[in-house]
Amino acid sequence: MSSDNASNAKGRKLSMRMKLILSLNAVVAVLLISCVISVLQYRNMRNYVSGLIADNIEALNVAQQLVEQTDAYNLGILTVIGDEGLNTLPDFDQNGFSTRCARLRAGLATGSVGPMADSVVAAQYSYMQTSYELNEVLLSDFIDSRAWYFESLQPQYKSLHKHLENLSLAIYNDLRKNSATFDRGFYRSIIPGIVAIGVGMLLVFMLLFFILAYYVNPIYNMLEGLNNYRSYNRKYANEFDGDDQLAELNSGILELTAENQQLRKRILGLKSREQQL
Repeated sequence: MSSDNASNAKGRKLSMRMKLILSLNAVVAVLLISCVISVLQYRNMRNYVSGLIADNIEALNVAQQLVEQTDAYNLGILTVIGDEGLNTLPDFDQNGFSTRCARLRAGLATGSVGPMADSVVAAQYSYMQTSYELNEVLLSDFIDSRAWYFESLQPQYKSLHKHLENLSLAIYNDLRKNSATFDRGFYRSIIPGIVAIGVGMLLVFMLLFFILAYYVNPIYNMLEGLNNYRSYNRKYANEFDGDDQLAELNSGILELTAENQQLRKRILGLKSREQQL
């Protein structure tokens, strides 16, 4: 019964090969998990910040379209005022202007850009309402169209243009902030990789110490004991704690050398008796 328990306990012991394989697999697992975490974190950060940057770039394009549309309309009004043969307002795509502003408020812009888009809408409404007075100005014999433009419409135009400039500046600031966030996120994403390298090096040194302490040094001690036994017939007394094949090998060598020494003693004893006879 005791021999069965001993054999079961012996079967449950980890072999040298399994210990080394498990140690190396632990190092590989730590490095692999850390690299996967780094890649996933970087990919998530990149997708999120890239989406914000793409929205900022599109918002800048929309803001530029608003500026171009407003400038074209204002230039058309100046053309009507300067040409006596024209007496109708130029066309203005109000629906397109409102749609672009709505896009800025809906999600293309973040932070303070949304309220600025509302300010642009309000300034554009005041500007358009003032521009509609041009028809009456052109039909009137008492109102100078140029004086009306510089006194009434141009201040509204400058106000609208100022709001548009502030809108573009706010979008640009968001773009710059998101770009800086992308840079910081990149360095944060490589921190797990750096930690993985550090932990991996530490595990490699620990594994090296483990191999030296539990395998290399015992083997050298075993060789030294065998050399002393073979060269000087000293007793092999090398012992160390362990439960793997190396400990079994040392125990086998210890038993063999002890038996060999006893055999030598018996042979010498027999020889001495023969000489006495």
